[in-house]
Amino acid sequence: MEWIDVINDPSLRNLPYTIELDEPGRIVMSPESNQHGIQQGKLVRLLAQMLHEGEIATECSIATHLGVKVADVVWLSGQFLKRYGEQMPCPQAPELCVEILSPAHTHKEIEEINRLYLGYGAQEVWVVSSEGAITTYGAEGKREQSLIPGVVLH
Repeated sequence: MEWIDVINDPSLRNLPYTIELDEPGRIVMSPESNQHGIQQGKLVRLLAQMLHEGEIATECSIATHLGVKVADVVWLSGQFLKRYGEQMPCPQAPELCVEILSPAHTHKEIEEINRLYLGYGAQEVWVVSSEGAITTYGAEGKREQSLIPGVVLH
């Protein structure tokens, strides 16, 4: 299955799941809680206060060699938008990708997501706990400070 098939399939709309594709193109669905959505909203507001250029998006699809992954929140620079426009899924990860932890995530999955997003062009990945604690990662590993000035890490 291709990502465009997922987008165009009416039976997959309005499901309370994040939908991704694995490497062979099979659908993978992860349930999300209301708290997850609230955390997304908080992150969008935080990024909007700090980043006055580019765009902030939720549920951004990113093509990887392991299938299509969906970042919970992303920041896309004007340059990224100019280069890739509305391609779906994005052929490269936006500069900032955020993954909000949920009970369904394993430590191994989060490490893999970090590697994928960074390997596909993200400059920074945030992993956010359900309580809102932000841990940042770059190509060098865990960071003590975000590339975005003013972000408070817990």
